[in-house]
This record gives sequence, C-alpha cells and structure tokens, in this order.
Amino acid sequence: MKRYWILSLLAIVLVALPLMVACGEDETETTTTAAAVTTTAGGATETTGGATETTAPAETSTTVGEPVTLYVGGTFALTGAYAEDCAAVLAGFEDYVKYVNDNKIIAPWHDDWTIPANITFELLWADDALDPAKTLTIYEDQKSKGMLVSRVSGSPEGMALKDLLIEDNIGATSQSTSPAYLQPVGNIFTNAPIYTDEMAAVAEWFLESWTETRAPRVAYLTADSPLGRNIDIPEMQEYLVSLGYEFAGAQFVPMVPTAPPTTQLAWLKDNNVDLALGVMVNPGSQPTIKEAVRLGMGVGMEYEITFAFGNPGHLQIFLPDMGATGNGVVVAGDFCAQDADVPGIEFANMLQDTYRANKKNTNVMYLDGVIEGMTQIEALRLAAMQVNPADLTTEDVLKKGYWQIKDLDTGGISVSKYTYGEGDVQGVDSCRIQQVENAQIVEKGAYPLRNILPAAQ
Repeated sequence: MKRYWILSLLAIVLVALPLMVACGEDETETTTTAAAVTTTAGGATETTGGATETTAPAETSTTVGEPVTLYVGGTFALTGAYAEDCAAVLAGFEDYVKYVNDNKIIAPWHDDWTIPANITFELLWADDALDPAKTLTIYEDQKSKGMLVSRVSGSPEGMALKDLLIEDNIGATSQSTSPAYLQPVGNIFTNAPIYTDEMAAVAEWFLESWTETRAPRVAYLTADSPLGRNIDIPEMQEYLVSLGYEFAGAQFVPMVPTAPPTTQLAWLKDNNVDLALGVMVNPGSQPTIKEAVRLGMGVGMEYEITFAFGNPGHLQIFLPDMGATGNGVVVAGDFCAQDADVPGIEFANMLQDTYRANKKNTNVMYLDGVIEGMTQIEALRLAAMQVNPADLTTEDVLKKGYWQIKDLDTGGISVSKYTYGEGDVQGVDSCRIQQVENAQIVEKGAYPLRNILPAAQ
C-alpha cells in the first residue's frame, strides 16, 4: 500500500510540472497597458484602458517607460531694447521647465494634468538680437535638433517666421501681440491682448470718468517702430471716433530715446490732447514721462493729460524706477501685479525661491516665461496623450496640442484662462487696466476685446 501511494504522488507531480513552467513563461511575457488619461475642459479627467495584454518583446519600438526628451523654447531678444524683458522671460522659462521635470505636473492647481515619468523637457534658446535674419537662422537650427514648438520675441521676428511656421506646422508662443498675427491668422499663439485692443480698452475706460460736455481729444504718442506703429491703422482711428473722440493725430518717439521727446510732447499740448495712447518698451516710456512731468503735463498737473501705454509697457517695470513721478500713468495688458494675492504669484515666488534663491529676477516678464513655458508644455502633454511621445510630429503638437488647449488656468497671473483652437491664437478674452496712484499699482478693471484688426492684405 505504501509503495502504491508513493507512485501515485510521483505521477501527480510529473503531470503538474509542465503546467507550472508554462504559467511562469506566461507571466514573464505579460505587460500591463498604461491607463490613458483624457483631460477635458476645466481639468476633469477620465481614465480608460487598463486592460492586460500579452505581447512579444519588440526591440525597435518605444515601450512604456523608455526615456524621451522633448524640446521647448525658441528665440529670446537678449540684445537690444527688449534685453531686460527677454532675460526675465528666459529665467521664468528655465525655472518652469525645471519644476515640471522635478514634479511631473503642469502646476500645483493642475496636479491632475500629469506628465509621464519617462518624459523630460529640455530648453533650447538663442539670442535673436531683434534681428529677423538671425531669427530665421536660429529657427532652422532648432528645428534640425527636433524642437516641436517654438517662440518669437517681437513683431518683426514673428512676421519673418509666420509663413515658415505655417509651412512646417509648428506652433509658437510669443510675448508680442501684434495684430498682424491675427490678420491673417497663423500659428503664433499669444497670451495677451493685441495692441489695438489694449488701446481700445483704455479709451473705453477713460470715457467712464469724462464729465466735460465737449468731446475728448485723443492722439497717439507711440514708439517709432513696428511695435508702436501697430496701432496706427485706420480701423483703430475709426473705433476711437465711434466712441465719441476727436482724433488729433500721431507723434512718434524712438524706441530708446537719446534725447527727451520734448517736441512730441509740446505737440500734444498745442493740439489740446486729453488722452495719449501708445505702445513703448520701458526704456522709451520712462524718459517720455519724466519729460512730460518736467513740462507740467500729466494727471493732476498744470496741463491735464492722461498717458496710456500697452503691453509691453508694464507698470510692474515702470513703477519701481519712476515712483510718484509716474502718478496717473495707465497701462493696458494682461498680467496681474507682482504682489497680487493669487496662486500664480505664489507659484512664481516659489519657483524663484527654489531655483534662483540668490539671483531672483524681479522683472514682471518672468511671469511671461512661466506661462509661455506652461503653454508649450501643455501642448506637448496633450499631444503625447494621443501619440507615442517618441513619434510626435510638429503637426501632432499643433493640432492635438495647441488647438486642444481649453481653460488653461495660470493661477490668476493672466486676466483670463487661455483657450486656443484652429484659427484662434489669442488666448485671452479681455484686457486688464492698471493705473499708478500714489506710487502704487491700482486695478481699474477688465474690458472685453474688440478685435480691431488691420484690413486683410
């Protein structure tokens, strides 16, 4: 009986052994497909997939977890009139990319908008020196390195790249908000109102406190450059007249004046101008206002006149150098004050504390670098949810990324959430008005965009 029991046990083991081996082989060849996360407008997510499938190893294909580097950035005007601003943009870009690589999320308030662990972002950048020809050379070099997104510094550089970006199906961010980007529309995605819409917002705001029976007189006092001349179009003048203004004409100031613009300011006084509208960089607006004050021109001064500038003439740059000298000056744009109590400012301060504790950049355009970086990476993130990151093309990122950005929350930095789409490259829907009062930035409200564009060429 004992011998029979031993033989029976041995037979059972011999039968079971091949099955045990087979089960072990199946386990080594089974991979779990990562769940796909689909982000909907407003940040809601839904998880799909999760099924287990048996696959054979494929040495030539990109498997889940294989490292992938995606390039962001573009050109920065680190030489010339935009140098101070663009250095700040680059700093914000650098810190934001480091944050995303370290934390694998878009922002603390978007912690469900995650970046796959195998994706790393690398910043490519070069100084375009506000030179369209140099910009084109940099663009081709960065494209050859595999950059799927781009950026441009100013209007001339943007116009030099506009057709190429369309031809190459590349989406680009820009700190410039030239109306030419929208007429006709291209692939340059802006994060602030266009210059004409900024001036329209100021004109509307000014009328709210106008009490005289006569019509107010308006003129341009703007930079003698493509930047400043963007507002000098018939459509802008027509809109001002439709609001009830008398249009007096235009005066132009060098981007960086080598002498005070006394003649231009005297012309405003001689023509009884109440509101002067312009687009200038900081090195132009400061000496202009200093000379105006010397001449007794400004809010509450001997000659009552309001000076207003559009982005990139940020009060956050203007005020620290000007103080009470700048009282009454108005700026229209997008960014909140740097001491605003909003999550985006807290986030930007955290970035600086973390990545540049000993070399903080106080220029407001640091915020632009953060949100341009956020926009580019969000476009790449959305596209990578639909296409293997290693196989992404520029067209994928444009159509499955940029065009799908909906309600991108900047934590209150911008006047509204960013939404883009095919033919819709202006992310915001309103314009923020700020004014200097007693050497402080005072919010005056937000005004809808009027879409004042030059006639189609």
